[in-house]
Amino acid sequence: MTNDPVKNQYEMRDPQTQYPRPPFPKQPQSAPGLASEMDPTPDHGEDSYVGFGRLKGRKALITGADSGIGRAVAIAFAREGADVALNYLKVEDSDAEDVVKLIEAAGQKAVVIPGDLKDEAFCKELVQQAVDGLGGLDILVSNAGKQTAVEAIADLTTEQFDATMKTNIYAMFWITKAALPHMQPGSTIINTTSIQASQPSANLLDYAMTKAAIANFTGGLAKQVAEKGIRVNAVAPGPYWTALQPSGGQPQDKVQKFGEGVPLGRPGQPAEIAPLYVLLASQESSYMTGNVYASTGGTLY
Repeated sequence: MTNDPVKNQYEMRDPQTQYPRPPFPKQPQSAPGLASEMDPTPDHGEDSYVGFGRLKGRKALITGADSGIGRAVAIAFAREGADVALNYLKVEDSDAEDVVKLIEAAGQKAVVIPGDLKDEAFCKELVQQAVDGLGGLDILVSNAGKQTAVEAIADLTTEQFDATMKTNIYAMFWITKAALPHMQPGSTIINTTSIQASQPSANLLDYAMTKAAIANFTGGLAKQVAEKGIRVNAVAPGPYWTALQPSGGQPQDKVQKFGEGVPLGRPGQPAEIAPLYVLLASQESSYMTGNVYASTGGTLY
């Protein structure tokens, strides 16, 4: 099964059939997974996203930027005129190289900073390297996440629980804390939460917990930094077709049917959510802070 890329994101079409619908083939991968090995290949906006200069001159740091939503956001930001620092795990180099080429093709600077977000020292270094490489920082997108399905709490190990908490919550805290001193009035922070924050799945106990915490952190931090002229928002995806899913995020039988339960009957493609991050990063959303904006295919957040 192959994906027929959308060539023009602005052309009116039926959202039910705009992208592939399940069933999908089984496609197990080792975590963290590669977008290049997925079938159908996710659409990150490589062929469809057109920018209008809404982020001209901005400097953005995006975690989990090699594939999935982070990759789509990096492409969109670059095409809107931003320079981008990309964080990802070293094993995802092949996917990240493709993103760098797309950013540079848009005429923007790409700074690659691979590393493990479970390490507090690295999170601090990540921000400093981004600031040094970009010449500043005014957009932070905390997007990287760990999701591993476990059917019963008896089988959820302390090791996995700890890794999920550190990747999804601790890293966001460490990176945000390090980034804020570099941000000026007009800067924006965007966190990736999930439909799981409000509608947790039985097999994603640890992941869903972190996504609820991210939504809560977003609201509290927005109140704290409003007086600095910095806005903080979160985006809540529903079922999106990313490498997170076949690499342990869902059992393979659910990967085959992924997204069929939402009203639109299919998973979202990363290209479909990137414009929401662009809006929240741009001055167009100047009165929007402390909120969660959902993109779920019709499921109420």
